[in-house]
Amino acid sequence: MEKKILMIGGSHGIGKSIVEELQGENELHVASRSNDGLEGFDIQYHKFDVLEDELDTSSLPDQFDGFIYCPGSITLKPFKMLKMEDFRSEMELNFFSLVKVLQDVMPKMAEGGSVVLFSTVAVGTGMPYHASIAAAKGAIEGFARAMAAEYAPKIRVNVIAPSLVDTPLSSRLLSNEKKQEAMADRHPLKRFGKPSDIASMATFLLSDNSSWMTGQTLGVDGGMGVLNLN
Repeated sequence: MEKKILMIGGSHGIGKSIVEELQGENELHVASRSNDGLEGFDIQYHKFDVLEDELDTSSLPDQFDGFIYCPGSITLKPFKMLKMEDFRSEMELNFFSLVKVLQDVMPKMAEGGSVVLFSTVAVGTGMPYHASIAAAKGAIEGFARAMAAEYAPKIRVNVIAPSLVDTPLSSRLLSNEKKQEAMADRHPLKRFGKPSDIASMATFLLSDNSSWMTGQTLGVDGGMGVLNLN
């Protein structure tokens, strides 16, 4: 059955891979800064910058079955080099903008609807140089559990926590063969992620196949979050 789904972001990386999986079989609305790369997809595009704009709900359907928030960042610095502005900007993009959008979207979510958010493996597994991003994504995990409790049983809220995925956002971490080999070797499954790995989980969480799941943070991380093979 066709679902009405709203995606924030989606023009590249994981978001674009999710669009590829969802488009055609769903009424998919993508709200992002640009539709570059989305040409030819069966979507309804809405120009929207989460850091600058208010979401124009008048241009959206009265009801949605699914919502997914894709904007994110990767700021990796030693704590001594982080400024307060780094923490503020991470929180603004990853968390505060999400909250602002959800306050507009939640009244439009249908009975049985699904919300999918993103965290990082670095929240549950302490990693050096991840202080600012882990703080922002950790806020999302706590927020998601509270929302899942508040909106049960009507609406489900779950979180995907990836490890390193080969996207434009992480390109500097995978910029040559030596870096790629080192990053792959850190994971128990001996490879870094592909956007399709994450998209498949997002599609599952938006579907009725996950209808008995809510309040969960699901690691799609090559085993990084729970296994230590050293």
